[in-house]
Amino acid sequence: MRIPLVDLKTQYQGIKEEVMAEIGQALDGMQLFLGKNVQAVESNFASFCGTEFAIGVGSGTDALHIAIRALGIGPGDEVVTVAHTFIATVEAIVLAGARPVLVDIDPVTCNMDPAQVEKAITSRTRAIIPVHLYGHPADMDPILDLAGAYRLKVIEDACQAHGAEYRGRRTGSLGDIGCFSFYFTKNLGGYGEGGIITTSDPDIAKTCRMIRDHGQNAKYYHAVMAINGRLDEVQAAVLKVKLAYLDKWTEMRRDIASAYSARLPSSIIKPREMPWGKHVYHLYVVRTPERDQLKEWLESKGVSTGMHYPVPVHMQEAWRRYGGAECSLPVTEKTVKEILSLPIYPELTESEVGYICDSIIEFSESRIGLPIKR
Repeated sequence: MRIPLVDLKTQYQGIKEEVMAEIGQALDGMQLFLGKNVQAVESNFASFCGTEFAIGVGSGTDALHIAIRALGIGPGDEVVTVAHTFIATVEAIVLAGARPVLVDIDPVTCNMDPAQVEKAITSRTRAIIPVHLYGHPADMDPILDLAGAYRLKVIEDACQAHGAEYRGRRTGSLGDIGCFSFYFTKNLGGYGEGGIITTSDPDIAKTCRMIRDHGQNAKYYHAVMAINGRLDEVQAAVLKVKLAYLDKWTEMRRDIASAYSARLPSSIIKPREMPWGKHVYHLYVVRTPERDQLKEWLESKGVSTGMHYPVPVHMQEAWRRYGGAECSLPVTEKTVKEILSLPIYPELTESEVGYICDSIIEFSESRIGLPIKR
C-alpha cells in the first residue's frame, strides 16, 4: 500500500466540475484581480471567522508582512513570536524592518507558552504573534491579557488553523489581526498561492487594502511605498468553491484524528486537544524519541510522513544575521527532534488509517520485543 502525506488529486476530482466552471467564468470575464471572486471570498471568509473584514492577499507571508506594516511596526520595534513555526512568521517581521524576539513553546500544544512572553517584553515591543500551529489554537487569553497590560497589538498567525476555535471563537477573530495562508496544501487551499487578513478594525482593514495594492488609495495615487500583494481572481474562484466544503472537511479530519488517537500505541505521544480549543488537524503530529527510526520504518511500508519543522528558526543560518543574540529554547529544541507528521486529509480512508496504525504498532513491538494489546 502507498499512502501519501497529502492527496490533493482525490479531493480535486470530487469538486472538479464546480472549480472548472468558476475558473472558466473568471477567465471569460478577464477581470483577473480584485474582482467579484476576491470580493466574495473576502465577504464569506470574514463571516466564517466572525470578523467585520477580510482582505485577500497573495500569500500567507504577504498576510503577515502586510499586517505588521499596517500596525506601523518597523525599524527599532520588536515583535515577540516563536521559533517553532515555518520561517515566514519570523521572515515577515524582518521584512518590515523590525526585530523578532523568540520565546519557547508549551510542551503539550507546541504553541507559544504564555508564561514565557512577559519576560521577553521590552520598551521596544510593539506586538505579539502567537502561531496556531498544526491547526490547534494557542492559549490566547493570557496572551491577550499581556497585550492589554503592555498596550501591544496581537497578530494571529492562523496560517494552519482555518476554522480552529478558542473558547467558541474562531481563530482570526481573537487578536487585532488574523493572518491565513491559502497555500495549496492547507485545509483551505487554492491551486497555487494565496492568503487573507481578517480584522474588525476598519482603519486596519483600509490600511491593509492599501498596502497590498502598491500603497494606492485611488488608482495611480500612492500614499505609501508598499507591495504587490493581491489575491488573484483565479485563485479566489477556487477558494470560493472550496470554502463551502471546509466545515465538512474539518469534521472528516477530526474523525480521522480520533481514529488515530484511539488506535495508536501508548509508546507514541499523540496530539492533545485542550478543553478550551477546537483542533482542525491541518497536521496530525505525533512525538517519539525514535522519530527517525519510525519515519524510516513507515517509508519502508509505503507510508509518507513529514517533519514540521525539524530546524527551529533560531537554529537556522538566516537567524545569524537577523536575530541578534543567540537564545536558548529548550522545549522547542527537544520537540523538533521528536515530531513526525502522519498522513491526514479528508479523503484518507478507514482502511488506510488502520494500515498506518498497524504499521506503527508493529514498529513499537519490534522495539520492545513484546506484543502490544490492540
